[in-house]
Amino acid sequence: MTMEPTMVEINGNRLNVLVLGDDAPEKPVMIVHHGAPGLGSMAEPRASFAAFADEYRVLVFDARGSGASEGNGPFTHQQWAADVDGLREWIGAERIVMAGGSYGGFIAMEYAIRYPDRVAALVLRDTAADNANQELALRNALASARVEIDRVKLDRIMSGTVRDDDDLRDCWAEILPLYDHDLDWDKVRERVANTPYRYATHNFAFAVNQPNYDIKSLLPGISCPTLVTVGRHDWITPVECSETIAGLIPDAKLVVFEHSGHSPQLEEAERFQQVVREFLAGVPASRA
Repeated sequence: MTMEPTMVEINGNRLNVLVLGDDAPEKPVMIVHHGAPGLGSMAEPRASFAAFADEYRVLVFDARGSGASEGNGPFTHQQWAADVDGLREWIGAERIVMAGGSYGGFIAMEYAIRYPDRVAALVLRDTAADNANQELALRNALASARVEIDRVKLDRIMSGTVRDDDDLRDCWAEILPLYDHDLDWDKVRERVANTPYRYATHNFAFAVNQPNYDIKSLLPGISCPTLVTVGRHDWITPVECSETIAGLIPDAKLVVFEHSGHSPQLEEAERFQQVVREFLAGVPASRA
């Protein structure tokens, strides 16, 4: 059974929430955080983690300031992590499997750091532990033979200085062709058309949060089983970012997807699901 999306007030802000799977209280809970604040929504984690609803209650949602959720500030990592914990409490789980990709991986790691007793396992995808990926991404974008990037638009979206929702759409369209291993222009145009644009959230994330983002020194304190996944051809959070994370979190497992860009959960969906299932099968605590 799939519940319909519902608005849930968490920490003074209404969040658009969807629970996939039946509501049997004995089933463990997985919360999946989308990436790209101000651009992302529950659509991606719904598509890539719905398959796990046979074993989990999978909670996906539009984060504060993204998608259809309300946009009461602050849009800080601390607040977004607190919202995850509010959702955990709302669904009635003592512990959860916490998953997140890209910017959602930032929040997943921060949640595991801030609420260690609440995380049974951590699943990360194409993310980074500091803002060093910005320089790598800039270099990769400008070196790409796929498209000729407008440097001014690239700088605006990466620095969080877009002017409005229309400008965010134009800047997003500029870099979207870089994301997938195999370029499909129809898919790019469809994503541009279907993305919910919230420029104020995006600007805060990239102008305020990102410049000081560095949690590398805190990663050795994460004690839950951790899976780190990444596409070999990821331009924005390259493989070395995931290698850093896997090297700092004790006993973390790193899996590289050789035929993916930034989204192995979609580009190599069958293998991604197999890797995650095998990892979680070895984590009996995830059923606690």
